Amino acid sequence: MIEMSAIKIPSDRLSPETLQSLIEEFISRSGTDYGDKEVPIDTKIRQVKFQLEAGIAVLVYDEETETCNIFNVDDPVVRGLLKWREI
Repeated sequence: MIEMSAIKIPSDRLSPETLQSLIEEFISRSGTDYGDKEVPIDTKIRQVKFQLEAGIAVLVYDEETETCNIFNVDDPVVRGLLKWREI
């Protein structure tokens, strides 16, 4: 089990600019393969925003590493959190 202290950050608690920056940074490092056709960044951003709003994905701030990441709610990392707080 993962032993990290994390804070769940509701996406609607962030300014639009901050949320946009977090999503762009996440997309730029995700290395996701979208198949034969390249997907425009605006489309990727809308997809991630939808997932956050629908509760399919969550923003998680790790206090130890002082980093923020986006996870699918079914991700073992999210399910394995021992200390979980929501702001």
